[in-house]
Amino acid sequence: MDNSSSEQTVQDGKHYRHLNSLIAASAVASATMTPLNVEAPPNRLLDLVAKGLAAEKDGITRGTSASPFRDFATSMPDMKGSSKSFPKHETRHLSEHKNIARCARFSADGRFVATGSADTSIKLFEVSKIKQMLLPETKDGPVRPVIRTYYDHIQPINDLDFHPQGTILISGAKDQTIKFFDISKTNAKRAYRVIQDTHNVRSVSFHPSGDFLLAGTDHAIPHLYDINTFQCYLSANMPETSPSAMYVTASKDGAIRLWDGITANCVRSITGAHGTAEATSAIFTKDQRFVLSCGKDSTIKLWEVGSGRLVKQYLGAIHTQLRCQAIFNETEEFILSIDELSNEIVIWDAMTTEKVAKWPSNHVGAPRWLEHSPVESAFISCGTDRSVRFWKETV
Repeated sequence: MDNSSSEQTVQDGKHYRHLNSLIAASAVASATMTPLNVEAPPNRLLDLVAKGLAAEKDGITRGTSASPFRDFATSMPDMKGSSKSFPKHETRHLSEHKNIARCARFSADGRFVATGSADTSIKLFEVSKIKQMLLPETKDGPVRPVIRTYYDHIQPINDLDFHPQGTILISGAKDQTIKFFDISKTNAKRAYRVIQDTHNVRSVSFHPSGDFLLAGTDHAIPHLYDINTFQCYLSANMPETSPSAMYVTASKDGAIRLWDGITANCVRSITGAHGTAEATSAIFTKDQRFVLSCGKDSTIKLWEVGSGRLVKQYLGAIHTQLRCQAIFNETEEFILSIDELSNEIVIWDAMTTEKVAKWPSNHVGAPRWLEHSPVESAFISCGTDRSVRFWKETV
C-alpha cells in the first residue's frame, strides 16, 4: 500500500469515528412544531456526514463492506426493478382501549410492546404471550397478553418509548407531562418519575445512550432532557456533556428539520418536504444516512442526510387526515404505511419503490398507528376503532 492510500484509509477511519460519535441518531417521530424560519447554518456535523458518505462510496470501489442502503445514494427516485415479495402475515385482535388507540412502541429487544390511548391509559403487552395467544387454546384457557395497564395521565397519550437498555417506559401526553414507568415492577400502576413540560408533548425518544431524552412539543424547538437531573436544555444552555447525536423532526409547516445534538441548532431545514401539507413522521434508517418522512400530501419520501436530497418517493396511499407514519420492517427492505380511503395497509419495496402488497387492515376505519418489531417480521396496528391488532409472518 502506498503512502497516499494509507493516508486515505486513516482519514476515512477518522471520518467514520467522527461520524459515529456525532450521529448516534435517535429519531423523534411525529414531532409537530410551529413553523420556523430557520436557515441551515454551515455545520461541521453535516460536513462530516458528507465526508463519511464519500469515504463509504470510495470503500465500495475498493471492495470493502458498506451499508445495505448504499445504492439509495446514487439511484434515481423512480428506479424500477425486480421487487421482493413481502411475506404473508396473520393478524389477531389483542385488546381494546376505551377510546382511540393513538400510539404504539416496541422495546429494543422486541420482548414488549406498549400502546397509548386517548382514554389516558397505557397497555403493556408481552410479545411471547401474544404468540401463545395465536396458538390454539390449551386446557389452561385463553392467554392474556396484557401484563400491565398504567393509569397516570389526565389527558390523551401521544407517544411512547422504551429505554434502550433498561426496563423503563416513558410516555408523552397532552397534559404536558413525560412520565416514567418501571415495567419490571408487577404491581406498579403509576409513574415513579414525572417531567413537567410547558407544552403539549407530542413525541418522546430516548437517546441511544439512555442518558437523555428528546421531546417534540408545540414549542418551536425540541426539548432535550437529562434524565438524571431532569434539566431541560435548549440551544442557549447546552451542557458540556450534551449527547453527540443528530435528531430529526417533522413539522406542521411541511418541513423536515435536522438538529445538531451537541448545540441543539437546526443544521438543515428541508422546507416544503411535503409541500404545504403537514409532515407527520420522520425516522432515520439504521445506518443514519437517510430519513424516511410521511406527510398529509399522501407521499412518503426518503432523504439523504448529508445533502438533504430527495432519493426515493413512495406513492399510492392516501393519507390526508390522520397523523400517519411510514415505517420500515426489521430488515429495512420494505416500507409500510396506511391508506385512509381504502382502510388498507400498503407495503412498498424500499429499493424499487413499487407497491408489493395491500392488505385489509381489519380495523373499523383506518388504523392511526403502525409500529414494526425491531427484531422479527411482526408489527402492531391500532386506531380510531380503539382496537390493537398484532400481525405476524405466517410460516
